[in-house]
Amino acid sequence: MSTNGKYILAHDIGTSSDKAVLVDYNGNIVATSIEPYPTFYPEPAWVEQNPEDYWKAVCVTTKKIISEGIDPSDIKAIVFSTQAQGVIPLDENNVPLYNNITWVDGRAEKQAQHIMNRVGGKGIFTLAAGTPIMGKDCIAKITWLKEKQPKLYKKTKLICDVNGYLKYKCTGKVVTELSGASSYGLDLETKEWMSVFPLVGIDLKRLPPLVASTDLVGGITEKASHETGLLEGTPVFGGCDDVQAAAVGSGMCSDGDIHVYVGTSAWVAATSSTANKFMHGAAAIQSADKNMNLIAGITESAGANIQWLKDNFYAREQEELGDGIYEFMDNAAAKIPAGSEHLIFTPWMLGERCPVSSTTTRATLFNLSMVHTRDHIMRALYEGICYNIRMILENYKKDYNLDTETFRVIGGGALDKVWMQILADVTGCTFSTVKDPRNAGAIGAATVALIGLGELKSFEDAKDFATTEHTYTPNPDNKAIYDKLFKDYKNIYYGLNKAYRIANSRRFKGKNKGE
Repeated sequence: MSTNGKYILAHDIGTSSDKAVLVDYNGNIVATSIEPYPTFYPEPAWVEQNPEDYWKAVCVTTKKIISEGIDPSDIKAIVFSTQAQGVIPLDENNVPLYNNITWVDGRAEKQAQHIMNRVGGKGIFTLAAGTPIMGKDCIAKITWLKEKQPKLYKKTKLICDVNGYLKYKCTGKVVTELSGASSYGLDLETKEWMSVFPLVGIDLKRLPPLVASTDLVGGITEKASHETGLLEGTPVFGGCDDVQAAAVGSGMCSDGDIHVYVGTSAWVAATSSTANKFMHGAAAIQSADKNMNLIAGITESAGANIQWLKDNFYAREQEELGDGIYEFMDNAAAKIPAGSEHLIFTPWMLGERCPVSSTTTRATLFNLSMVHTRDHIMRALYEGICYNIRMILENYKKDYNLDTETFRVIGGGALDKVWMQILADVTGCTFSTVKDPRNAGAIGAATVALIGLGELKSFEDAKDFATTEHTYTPNPDNKAIYDKLFKDYKNIYYGLNKAYRIANSRRFKGKNKGE
């Protein structure tokens, strides 16, 4: 591989692995490397990861990319796109005191309710903060630490997210980037931490200074240089959370643009210069572009559900076919009629954030009968994720007056032509997938760094980096069945919501180690 060129090293820190992507100044991917890390489930609804595992993965992938013939002097910046809503308490020496309480962790439901009651109830809290909170929100999880781990909390000097922790490991500086801060509580007008924190007993001194995505945080330290192979002093930029990076990488970062991500999780995100309300589980958060907001509706589990189905229903075929298992499953699902003969599989295996906000809801197979096979279940799961996306789009049109008829799709799911056609049929929308959709987040993060370096003028230039590859249009023959089943899908949630709460509220409180 030629060593001539200038590159940005972008790390996409996802739910299960770090993907390092080397991007040239024209937006082309030169090299990639992936390193997984474990997830821990110590209690029901608890989901943790070790912050040091993220850094180890960054070091492994960075060294691997350099070993492929890249001169470290040609890497002009490093930047991170990371999973959001992590809570990592650091001591006075910036050493983690606890595992990262990840974005899918729902342990703090009791604390969420107490926080809202403390300031006068859900309605008054919503007026102050812009949205009610749930047990997966950072402010509730920080309160859980304070109440259930008081000695640990007393030792905590700063609380950071995943992006902030990795920037610290690179530069020795602890900061929080604006998009990450908006997952905690950011005033979108002033770009400062929300005043609600002291009202609920959280000291603002424990929250780091704020930086923008394109800000230069510092340079690679001598220690980080030794551990990664990067040159000491290599610029480290603010970066951003994964949803914001994906918006940039999809090219959909102008006012009113919408993109859909389908991967381990899924989301629908809309860029807006004016929308700032939290509605139906969708959050108004800071975009990577300081001048734009992003309406983000996140579905907790999408591709992860497909993997679960593969491991538990197609294990023998997986052993025989290896990587060909997904094509096998797609071919099987394609033979099942649209609507899976009225079988519905709701995808809420980890609870849900959007289009419904619940820590107690779980997946349900509805209408199962003797006519159904495992292939029906496979297609019904594809369809269930698409119903969820349609429900988010429906809310966006109603709540924010957005044009939801067209969008772009990114993520690994965009490579699945059967699934994408189902998405077009279920939503009734025409959309395009982008080239190299798995790396859209990394491309977006690299774009942020290029703006920070002054190589690109603005976020509008991101459109030049994102080219579309396939366009999908809905099959009108499937409209009637999917319209009918979409109504049934919504009725399942509203009909079972109380039953989910009764069944799961107590067991998800983590009785063995605190509530």
